[in-house]
Amino acid sequence: MSAGHDFRHDPVMLDEIVSAFAAVPPGTVVDATLGAGGHAGALLDSRPDIDVLGIDRDPAALVAATRRLAAQADRLRTSHRRFDDLRGALGEHGVEGISGALFDLGVSSPQLDQGDRGFSYRNDGPLDMRMDTEQSWSATDVVNGYAETDLRWVIAEYGGERFAARIARAICEARPVESTADLAAIVTAAIPAATRRRGGHPATRTFQAIRIEVNQELEILPRALDSAVEATVPGGRIAVLAYHSGEDRIVKEQFALSAGACDCPPGLPCVCDAVQTVRLVRGVPKKASTVEQERNPRASSVRLRVVEKIEPVRKRDGRPVALLTSEEDR
Repeated sequence: MSAGHDFRHDPVMLDEIVSAFAAVPPGTVVDATLGAGGHAGALLDSRPDIDVLGIDRDPAALVAATRRLAAQADRLRTSHRRFDDLRGALGEHGVEGISGALFDLGVSSPQLDQGDRGFSYRNDGPLDMRMDTEQSWSATDVVNGYAETDLRWVIAEYGGERFAARIARAICEARPVESTADLAAIVTAAIPAATRRRGGHPATRTFQAIRIEVNQELEILPRALDSAVEATVPGGRIAVLAYHSGEDRIVKEQFALSAGACDCPPGLPCVCDAVQTVRLVRGVPKKASTVEQERNPRASSVRLRVVEKIEPVRKRDGRPVALLTSEEDR
């Protein structure tokens, strides 16, 4: 398959993302998960006074996005790297402060649909699951190399799979596992028949967990968000689209820290030197509309969180800011 071939993707919550960045200062917006360039193109169309620095670890995505946005090439720069190396991308292109950053987490539709990428139980292919096809570590190393206890932890922690122990044991007994079809069949057989008849495909959670492990998706996310907050100028915004409860929990916690959350007892002065560097942006829908969810099933699980960079405020200066102000945010 040639790089960029058939790399098409329906960007989630596109209008909401454009709206979130409508009032950021002129300058560079980082699309930390460029993909096919859908969000980046919409942002460039909406704001002639911004340019986009697109980061992606998938070479095919960078090729596809560059082709798609050829008419806006004078305002698009790209960088092949993981998004936790955001600082490296900025240095590569001589960018200092940014006007904002967008993270559209998880796996993209083209990656799922291409069987030779090994992401999906629906399409038979090699046990790959690498977002960056140039890295050596793949799903084969996890499935065929991890100890049973480690494999069980990955499936339970990253997939939320209650039958993780049974699945890990079945995988180890069936080694070597050579394809996605083989892995899907092993997982399905390990799950009780009554459970298999309910919900979606029985292998969904296991495939998700292994993909997250291969790409270190949750491990690198806190560093990436911290770098984005640090690089953004006051008035700029950071928006994150998360599709997995673990991702969303990390985003919420990291934004809480940047918003000055502390562990000091309520009603007493803050003595932990908590500093607020962002504020939560209100009025932004946190979920995709019903119409979009019906049109694009991927949007059904998305959660959007947006913060705006502010001048640093110390809580002990007498300006405490409540992080949670509504039940929706709890």
